[in-house]
Amino acid sequence: MMCEPATSTNLGGDGEDPYPSLSDYHDYEPNLEFDDTELEQVASTGAEEEIRVFEYLESPVSDGTIEENFEEELAAAPFIPEPESITTTPLQDEEDFGDIAQHGILEVVGDDAYGRKIIVVAACKLPSDKSFNHQRFLRYLLYTLDKYVEQDYSLVYFHHGLNSKNKPSYTWLIQAYRAFERKYRKNLKALYLVHPTNFIRLALQVFKPFVSAKFGRKVMYISYLSELNQHIRLDQLCIPNAVHEYDAQLLAKEKKPSAAASNPSQINSTENGKAILETQQFGVSLAFIKENNGGEVIPPIMKTCIEYLSQPEALATDGLFRRSASTVLVKESQAKANRGELIDFKGDFHLAAVLIKAFLRELEEPLMTFDLFEEIVEFQKLTKDERGSFVKQIVLEKLPEDNYAVLKYLIHFLAKVMDRADLNKMTSSNLAVVFGPNLLWSENLTLNLAAISSINMFTEFLLSDYEEIFLI
Repeated sequence: MMCEPATSTNLGGDGEDPYPSLSDYHDYEPNLEFDDTELEQVASTGAEEEIRVFEYLESPVSDGTIEENFEEELAAAPFIPEPESITTTPLQDEEDFGDIAQHGILEVVGDDAYGRKIIVVAACKLPSDKSFNHQRFLRYLLYTLDKYVEQDYSLVYFHHGLNSKNKPSYTWLIQAYRAFERKYRKNLKALYLVHPTNFIRLALQVFKPFVSAKFGRKVMYISYLSELNQHIRLDQLCIPNAVHEYDAQLLAKEKKPSAAASNPSQINSTENGKAILETQQFGVSLAFIKENNGGEVIPPIMKTCIEYLSQPEALATDGLFRRSASTVLVKESQAKANRGELIDFKGDFHLAAVLIKAFLRELEEPLMTFDLFEEIVEFQKLTKDERGSFVKQIVLEKLPEDNYAVLKYLIHFLAKVMDRADLNKMTSSNLAVVFGPNLLWSENLTLNLAAISSINMFTEFLLSDYEEIFLI
């Protein structure tokens, strides 16, 4: 799916399997996460020490849009601390970034297959107008990330389209790096660099002395969209047409299959006659699950995970629903659920939590339905006095009966999670950020920041006023 609109990162990953690099044309793993020890070592050698630049093979995916002198300038420039910092001026919640957001450079598009928020940055949407305020763009980027950095997230960067007319300065790159303090890097789980050129490789090399090796294992070079599709559903992303067209050119040049052809999972299995197991639970409709489970409304996978997470030890788990789980275990558990087999969580509460989010996200239609999308995204425009009656009307009158039953079952459980917020740190606000985009999305799967904000506010209202709404 192609879509034009666009809008605004857990580097931690301790204990996770390292992510492999997908590029066939690099000979090092970049180090990007900040490390005080390495910084001290570099500082002791003096800022005047020249940065060594390695020789690289010309990337087969280089689009030639970055001027050679810019790459040479970036590679040769010494890393000197920038005296001015974007963080010297505190970010204000009421600050209006409409002038920056209108360009659609930054998008938040829900969760990936492992329960992580996806943030997309498209270089081709950077304006060529020299009047574009890169400092305000950096503030907007930080302002947006502040809403999501407390939970695991993934970042997708489409590099195609960065050129001599819209490229940021070297000084800005340094300033941006220094602005991204540890809280922004802590929970970033994966950084996908799509269609990388020598510029990307040289830029990462420049930053190498100042960061640790941990982040290098999170970086994945993606030469083709078909590779990205192995990790994130392409139809979930808002990929600019220019990126699609460039990828098609690369595929034609390399004679490789397209992303759609290499992704059978994106094909509607029902319409194409592909057999679906009667026990299938992920990627089907609530009606299908009900029909094949003796008329039981609550899907078995939801019941299994929620019953497992209802034990006291699980409810007290710090960051429940905000942390991701092993990607291998998630896939294995989904396959077992689809075959109707029992899942052994082996004490991994985060695995059960991720499976609940994955189930909701992979429904053929969101739990809150496509029909209610337009109404719910207007929620934040309502006055406080109007919101109660609005939510009741949506939930009690307009939501289909089976959807209502599943939603009530879920919210009743999340109320238990909120009761232990003193231990698990999951307040109604935190849970709303996690579950909002998994309960509702538009048919084209594109969610801008304004829509996500409204959906999250609606979800938080559901959680904080659940007793009155569901008449519990």
